[in-house]
Amino acid sequence: MSEIITLDLLQNLNAEDWMAIAAVFSIFISAIATLIFSRISVKHIEQEMVKEGIEPPVWDKGIGGRIIMYAMVIVANKAAKTSPVEDEAILRHARKKDYILSMFLIISSLLFFSVLAVFSIFFSSGS
Repeated sequence: MSEIITLDLLQNLNAEDWMAIAAVFSIFISAIATLIFSRISVKHIEQEMVKEGIEPPVWDKGIGGRIIMYAMVIVANKAAKTSPVEDEAILRHARKKDYILSMFLIISSLLFFSVLAVFSIFFSSGS
C-alpha cells in the first residue's frame, strides 16, 4: 500500500516541486562539505600556520569567511598577489586530501547556488 502512495506522490510532482527537492538536497550537501572541509583541512592548515607563527585572520572571528577562501587557494594552487589570507602558507601546508575536500566544497557550493538561481528565476512568484 505504501508503494502505491509513494508512486502516486512522485508522479504528481511538478517541476517546481523537483526544484525545491533539489535545492534542499544541494544545501545539505553544501553544508556537509563546508563542515568537513573546515574540521579537517582548515584545522590542519591553521595548526601548521600557528607553528610558523602565522595567526588566523583577525577579521574572521566566528563567521567562517576564510573557509571558502582557503578552498579557492587550494584549488587554484596559486598564491594571489594580494589576499586577505596567507596564500603561500595555505599552499605550503595543503595536503592531497585537502585538495579533494576543497574541490568537493566548491563544486557543492556551485551546485547549490546554481539550483537556487534556477529556482528563483523560473519559479519565483512575481508580483
